Amino acid sequence: MQNKKQIKDRKLNRLTGYNYSQDGWYFITICAQDREHFFGKIINGKMQLSEIGKITQKCWQKIPIHFPDAKLDEFIIMPNHIHGIIVIKKTTVGNKNYCSDNGNKNFSSLRLPWQTKWSRSLSSIVRGFKIGVTKWCRENKIVLNENYCSTQFSWQKSFYDHIIRDEKSLNKIREYIADNPSKWERDRNNQKNFRL
Repeated sequence: MQNKKQIKDRKLNRLTGYNYSQDGWYFITICAQDREHFFGKIINGKMQLSEIGKITQKCWQKIPIHFPDAKLDEFIIMPNHIHGIIVIKKTTVGNKNYCSDNGNKNFSSLRLPWQTKWSRSLSSIVRGFKIGVTKWCRENKIVLNENYCSTQFSWQKSFYDHIIRDEKSLNKIREYIADNPSKWERDRNNQKNFRL
């Protein structure tokens, strides 16, 4: 449990004063708790998704269904984190601003039971995505190895973002995402590279 001083001194991940619900391109990174390798592994420079990795990818790809003002660009599921570009462009009006599960009662991912009115902010999109994956993991007891199973899955608190301001930056980020698996051995999110 964090004490009040730790919470007060914690670095904020969002840009102060920036409206994250406005139109824009956002590069985000979301990490698994303690950077555990829940999503799969890199073999010969290619990502091999675990069962949790596959459902994470499905939930990511369904973001625009649940958040119609959100579009997806380049993304990659890595062993313990996700890099992706989310584009927010307000296109909906009227009653389209309400969440819907499109009548699919069996698919729990990304349903947002606590809210009836749909929110357009980047934080709301990421929160909905994380809840969808976490709920699936709790409902499906899949053994990843003898040490832990998916019921222990959890996300690192919050997420990292970068506001993409021009095409040059966008292309550089797309390239970084696409090349991420081939550079895994040097990746700062690789547990082997952590400094104690």
